[in-house]
Formats: sequence, structure tokens, C-alpha cells
Amino acid sequence: MDISATQRAILDMIGDRIEHEGMPPSQSEIARAFGFSGVRAAQYHLDALEAAGAIERLPGRARGIRLRVALEPAQQALALSQSHAGDALRLPVLGQVAAGLPIGADIGSDDYVVLDRVFFSPSPDYLLKVKGDSMRDEGIFEGDLIGVHRTRDARSGQIVVARLDDAITVKLLKIGKDRIRLLPRNPDYAPIEVLPDQDFAIEGLYCGLVRPNR
Repeated sequence: MDISATQRAILDMIGDRIEHEGMPPSQSEIARAFGFSGVRAAQYHLDALEAAGAIERLPGRARGIRLRVALEPAQQALALSQSHAGDALRLPVLGQVAAGLPIGADIGSDDYVVLDRVFFSPSPDYLLKVKGDSMRDEGIFEGDLIGVHRTRDARSGQIVVARLDDAITVKLLKIGKDRIRLLPRNPDYAPIEVLPDQDFAIEGLYCGLVRPNR
């Protein structure tokens, strides 16, 4: 991955903000943080990161920045050849996760993907294959492999992988005073309200995605 030191620092900032605040920085915030005179410089570096496959930007959204990497054999080899050995992640693909209605988890796979850890924040423990399109406005599409950082803790506003009874789903977590909701990012789908008698748990945080070549 051929990016400059400044671009790598911007990528780190994006990952840190997503991890700690649940959303990426705006272009204006990037410009201020790096002492740029205006957003044009920030746009230039974001263009370079997008061209390198490190991020994806969603048109028409002020904070529409997503960490991503295209899963192509040549790109994997290039990333690994340009990385230190300690920066390489060998991640298992453990099954499917619903971006739609919750589906049963298909855990237990011998598939592994080798990636540069720079594409994820925080560092993922495993990958899940997305089924459905309820998270499309977050840039998560059917067939994508999402990185999951294993944790039981999450804040309202973060994208999580959650277990609801015997099903696994990826949604935006919203915690209210008297209820928990799992929100889709596609108006064609209704929110999921967690009922008091349901077995609910956070399985991990979404921390980036891999888009297979298809």
C-alpha cells in the first residue's frame, strides 16, 4: 500500500475516531487536526487513501468515510510485501452475519484471509460474511467480509455484531433509558427492539470490511 506518512496518520485518526466515537471525522476536522489551511488538502489525502483502497467514501454524506480493502490476491500480496511481518493479520472467516433479519450463525470454517492490520481499527479477531443489505448506507453490502473485534462492551451509536437468541446480526446499536434497539442503515428495514425476555449479547464491534473481488 503506497501511501505517505501524512496519509497513514490520517488513516489512524479515522480509525481512532470510529473506535472511540462511533463515527469518522469530517474533512474540516481532519484539516484542523493536521494544520491544513483548508479542506482541499484533506480532500487530496482522502482521495489518495481511497485510490489506495484504504477507505471508501459515501457520496452526499459529511462523514461518509469507511475503512475498507479490496480482497484481490494481487493486492493481498502487495500489501504483505510492503508490510512488516508484525502488521499482517491471518483472520478466520467464521460464518455469516445478517444485514437484514437475524440469521443463525454458521460458525466453523477453515477459510482464512491474510490482510494488513492498517485497514482495521480496532484490530479484528475474525471475519464474518454479510448476508443481506440492511446496512448498505454504511457501505456494508451482501458478500462483504466484515472484521469483528471481540468484546462484550459497546456504546450507543457504534456498529456491533450482536446475538439475539440463537441468531447473529450486524446493526447500529442504540441504547435508551428503558430499551435497546438495533437499527438498520437502510429504510427498507425496520429497527429491531430487544425484548426483556430475549437472550441478547454484544459479540463484537465492527472494525472495517473486506470486499471480495466479484
